[in-house]
Amino acid sequence: MKRILVVDDDKTLRDVLTEYLQKEGYQVEDASSGAEGLKAFGKNPPDLVVSDVMMPEMDGLEFCRTLRSTPSGQLVPFIFLSGMDELDDRVRGHSMGADDYITKPFEIRELLAKIEVQLERSHRIHSEIIRMIQQVASNGGDGEAAAEPHTPPEPLPLTPAEERVFWEVIQGYTNKQISDRLFISPRTVQSHLSNILGKLQLDNRAQLVRFAYERGYREPSGQ
Repeated sequence: MKRILVVDDDKTLRDVLTEYLQKEGYQVEDASSGAEGLKAFGKNPPDLVVSDVMMPEMDGLEFCRTLRSTPSGQLVPFIFLSGMDELDDRVRGHSMGADDYITKPFEIRELLAKIEVQLERSHRIHSEIIRMIQQVASNGGDGEAAAEPHTPPEPLPLTPAEERVFWEVIQGYTNKQISDRLFISPRTVQSHLSNILGKLQLDNRAQLVRFAYERGYREPSGQ
């Protein structure tokens, strides 16, 4: 079941969206500000975020900008809801990293359609990462990687726990899936992933997959 985080200071709207999206088969968590949204995201990253723009404590623009600066928040689909309909407002929203922008009042069916489009796009990206990994595994790599198939890669500068998460990530598993597979919390998975990216001087999951591909990391040692 896909998880959606709804962030809006209007409780009535949050309740309406929550009820509607749950009826459509989604699991929904809600927050009343960008600050609360960040906390909720950190505890259990959702598959998609729907956020208002004008909110107290931390508005939606700052929320989106902060989220996009984190490894786990770079690729998650993000849709803005806003009462501001000027071109400059929409441009600002997209410049902060939003994938879509809907102005209030809106038809809830339109929001659902946009959610489905963004989730499908996210699924295609995830599938492409898996396809690339599988292709590398079946072909034994190409170019320089294929020229020396028996040369082991350099040892990873990671702790055993981080290394376990590393192998899960490069197989294309999401944080939630890794959490279930390794019997640890999504927050712990994200903490390990952040440490991995920092130690390897990478910015996001996509770069981590490419790092593994280019350096010949195929499977954990001993397998």
